[in-house]
Amino acid sequence: MINCVTFDRETMSKVVDTELNERQKAILNTIVQLYILKASPIGSRFVAKFLQNDLKLSPATIRNVMADLEEMELISHPHTSAGRVPTDKGYRYYVNHLLKIEELTTREKKVLQEQISSSVSPDLLKDASKVLGVLSHYLSLVELPDLKEAIVEKIELVKLSSTRVLVVVALDSKDVRTVTLEAEFDINHSKLTDISSYINEKARGRQLKFLKENFAKLVQNSIIKEHPLIRLFIESVDRIFNPRLSENRLIMTGTQNLLKYPEFEDVERIKSVIEIIENEDIIIHIIDQREDKNCQVRVFIGGEMNHEALDDYSLILSSYSIGNAEGSIGLIGPKRMNYSKMASLVYHVANLISQKALS
Repeated sequence: MINCVTFDRETMSKVVDTELNERQKAILNTIVQLYILKASPIGSRFVAKFLQNDLKLSPATIRNVMADLEEMELISHPHTSAGRVPTDKGYRYYVNHLLKIEELTTREKKVLQEQISSSVSPDLLKDASKVLGVLSHYLSLVELPDLKEAIVEKIELVKLSSTRVLVVVALDSKDVRTVTLEAEFDINHSKLTDISSYINEKARGRQLKFLKENFAKLVQNSIIKEHPLIRLFIESVDRIFNPRLSENRLIMTGTQNLLKYPEFEDVERIKSVIEIIENEDIIIHIIDQREDKNCQVRVFIGGEMNHEALDDYSLILSSYSIGNAEGSIGLIGPKRMNYSKMASLVYHVANLISQKALS
């Protein structure tokens, strides 16, 4: 299923194996947009009134078209209601074919610029998640950057005691990793500078992933490799060059926002919100489905995410970069979320993070 949205509509993938005529497209588009606003099934008379300036169709004609759309599984007829609601397939057709990206307002752009540009490095992603949640009124999430592609800029060795040394690894992502090594020998302070220079010579300018896998090979032909501190360093490369800064991979903000929507008034759906928050692996599994770098925004709708807890949700994602490290930022909301505005908002925040990282 194609879930890629680009802001250049000519290059956007158009793969939903259902061909619609212009009348069907107009009516499906109207049902989706009205359902996003009303959160209740949309009837033919309401559609006729909404389209009266563009298509002068009787409610009876619209009902016939709605029956065709229902047969194509793009809309459904819930319970005994006379109205229709979009299906996952209907939302997918809307996103891939009918979606018109909505520009952010001047005020929204200003708020985002001020919040993110004023944020300092350690809090940048938390602040971005917070402002995204406030402006969207949905659950915002930020995947912490995957640092395996990050480049080592400098390594420092700092003596803490006669048997303890602090390793400080500065990355091009502006992250700093610190690891304390415990030695079973006395650390010679005078040798520390030489060893630090040697390690920097081998490690500087290389990716974390490469160093984790190859540092021992880089020093194998050197006499200094026999120094006990170098041996301790080699034994500790899994910790020193670990591509994750913490066990948690996600920052989530705005959980309370989801509880305001009528879709989540019953207890079972509230439980699904809690399950998502408590089990970040559900979201990480979806984020890890990396796609074409030309894909500016990815949209996952309900059952496409293959997890029961997410059947009532949609997920909108965009990628950001900090140095050579990449991560994703996005929103989780009900399937009737405002895709046109939210796609623009997520993409804009991701770009601001990447720009801030360059400054």
